[in-house]
Amino acid sequence: MKAPGAILLVACYELGHQPLAVAWPAAFLERRGYAPAVLDVSVEPFDAEKAARARLVAVSVPMHTALRLGVAIAARVRAVNPACHIAFYGLYATLNADALLRGIADSVLAGESDEALVELARALERADAAPAGGVRLEKLEFPVPSRAALPSLKKYAHLERDGRLELVGYVEASRGCRHACRHCPIPPVYGGRFFVVPRDVVLADVRQQVAAGATHVTFGDPDFLNGPGHALAVARALHAEFPSLTFDVTAKIEHLLRHRGRLAELGTLGCVFVVSAAESLSEEVLRRLAKGHTRADVVEALGAVRGAGIAFRPTWVPFTPWTTLDDYRELLDFVERHDLVDAIDAVQYSIRLLVPPGSLLLAEPSFPRFAAGLDAGAFHHRWVHPDPRMDELQAAVAGLVAEAADRREDTPVTFARVRALADRAAGVTPRPAPPPPAGRRRPPRLTEPWFC
Repeated sequence: MKAPGAILLVACYELGHQPLAVAWPAAFLERRGYAPAVLDVSVEPFDAEKAARARLVAVSVPMHTALRLGVAIAARVRAVNPACHIAFYGLYATLNADALLRGIADSVLAGESDEALVELARALERADAAPAGGVRLEKLEFPVPSRAALPSLKKYAHLERDGRLELVGYVEASRGCRHACRHCPIPPVYGGRFFVVPRDVVLADVRQQVAAGATHVTFGDPDFLNGPGHALAVARALHAEFPSLTFDVTAKIEHLLRHRGRLAELGTLGCVFVVSAAESLSEEVLRRLAKGHTRADVVEALGAVRGAGIAFRPTWVPFTPWTTLDDYRELLDFVERHDLVDAIDAVQYSIRLLVPPGSLLLAEPSFPRFAAGLDAGAFHHRWVHPDPRMDELQAAVAGLVAEAADRREDTPVTFARVRALADRAAGVTPRPAPPPPAGRRRPPRLTEPWFC
């Protein structure tokens, strides 16, 4: 075994889940004889001693929030260990490589980068020049993720169901995505490719998390139904071994419709909710984002999922340059009309379109009309809405839902307050909030509401 602690893998934020983006590289490194230390700063304090001992510090940045936190962590690492090699890896590493390589990171990796991290560790051990970074898209031989050194599942998001809180595991049956939604960070990195994880590896990972107390598992695949045959095989095997274990998945609206005949079986196998990036009900916005579905498709998918006995949890990007105030208010009406208030975390009503460097949106013909330049320090391209009321409303909603989350306000109360803000922005007297329906039963949800 190579020097323990010479490599430090740092997770910054993975949507409230125990970080698979650290557990997997750890397993790849351990298979080659290394003994990496791990740190998850989303649930534990920065460990200066671990950072000071490391020759290589690899920071996982699968999303924008993680990147912002990771840059701050890199500065702290440099302060205690100026000579170490700092690598950033994950979707937002490559998208922001130009900025990161200007004094923040020494290497930047993305895609199927686990073996690339092993190669980097070997090169540093031999005092060779570090291998070239960039995107790696090659089929890997996956080991079972190494989770023993990570914080307990108790530190992460729980499943809230029928008034109970349950421990949640997190796995992936595939990585990458076949699609090219313009606002998504995956297409610029994976270019329409996806890679399946062998079923036995997925089951072994579930097994160790069930042993740690998990009674529910989130499949974190960008789209569980990218490979429907593989997905169903995994779900069947999971149910055969753990009949009482439940799970949730993420799937595109178009996949839910294309594979609607499989939804009932998914429900029988233990799927309790499906997250789907509906994003908008505006045909204009959906076209600009290249979502591949229509408003009517959202309604149809909602019915198909509910008809299979599965809760439907749509996510939204309600503030884009093309979204009108009428669109926003209609979205809120739609949520209420289709009894989705309890199925949507209030933060979803505040999400503003994020345009990172490398985004496919930069090639969208109308986007330059709204663009206001690259904010290099914040790692995104600024844009300004043509209707000032929309930018003002977004700021007001963001502040409202953050404050409501801190107070753990009941979802319908927050929803009514958001709708009142939208009504006032439109110069309309806010409508009275209806009382919660009789016999209200909230659908199952994870206790971590943030999606960016």
